[in-house]
Amino acid sequence: MRDPAFWWRKAGLASSLLAPLGAVYGLVAAQRMAGPGTRAGVPVICVGNFTLGGAGKTPTAIALAGMLAAAGLKPFCLSRGYGGSEKWPRRINPQADSAALVGDEALLLARVAPTIIARDRVVGAGLARAQGADVVIMDDGLQNGTLAKNFTLAVVDGRRGIGNGCVFPAGPLRAPLDAQLARCDALLVVGDETGARDVIAAAQAQRLPVWHGKLVPDTAAIGDLKGRKVLAFAGIGDPEKFFATVTEAGFAIAQKRAFPDHHVFSAEEAAALVMDAEHEALALITTEKDHARMAGDPSLAALAAKSHVLPVRMEIREAEELQKAAMAAVRRAS
Repeated sequence: MRDPAFWWRKAGLASSLLAPLGAVYGLVAAQRMAGPGTRAGVPVICVGNFTLGGAGKTPTAIALAGMLAAAGLKPFCLSRGYGGSEKWPRRINPQADSAALVGDEALLLARVAPTIIARDRVVGAGLARAQGADVVIMDDGLQNGTLAKNFTLAVVDGRRGIGNGCVFPAGPLRAPLDAQLARCDALLVVGDETGARDVIAAAQAQRLPVWHGKLVPDTAAIGDLKGRKVLAFAGIGDPEKFFATVTEAGFAIAQKRAFPDHHVFSAEEAAALVMDAEHEALALITTEKDHARMAGDPSLAALAAKSHVLPVRMEIREAEELQKAAMAAVRRAS
């Protein structure tokens, strides 16, 4: 399901009608967040966001894993494995496991650091500890109160911010903003800040550090596309963010296709994408997450083979401050 457009506009009739449901949902979510959580015996750093949909959590978790590894620690990533069919806690094998089994985000994490998937985050953190983790990086989970965190970084898309500021289903917030901010230690704003001014002000009022990130495309990975027109497609939280990244990387988008977050492509959709690209002599370009979801499915083999992947990395202006804050949280927990 795609995000309703009214989530990202000023609150109006639709959000007002759904506000009572949002109030109930928000109350339950805030109560679930309020507990101290179970300590797993290993420092836990949570990378989360306030809203449903993409903000850049996974690239941030990957960047953080690199920082902590560079500091001499052995970070493990912890993911719920959203979109995967696996129900039991386990460590991912990035060479053998598929996104259909363990989830697309978890598979990307496992390519850079040992990664555990677990619906029960306390059990998952315990498994990471048993396998030698010095620190656990929890990708998503700001709203999960079962596991105690030692440091929580909230990631916000600078263009969309928190939308209309209402709680689901009246808006994109997963819980009331004040309840979420109370559980955070810092804010990372990704991209242009124009849509995130309200949440930045709220974070500053709580005296939280506000840091700045940018998704930087690795154009060298697909340098052979320079000069060609492309058909860009993405099934992520905010496809328009990917399309903007493609344009900023210097590629001319002739056509684009947006799909819901974590979308599993059908054989018919795959064939249509390939046919449309071939008919207009366009190159297909997509995200790492989308390409990961195609692996292992014979009906998507042609689309996977013909699609170029534009990798991105999170570049954090205050990377040194983030590393210091994370390391301090690890020392306090040790």
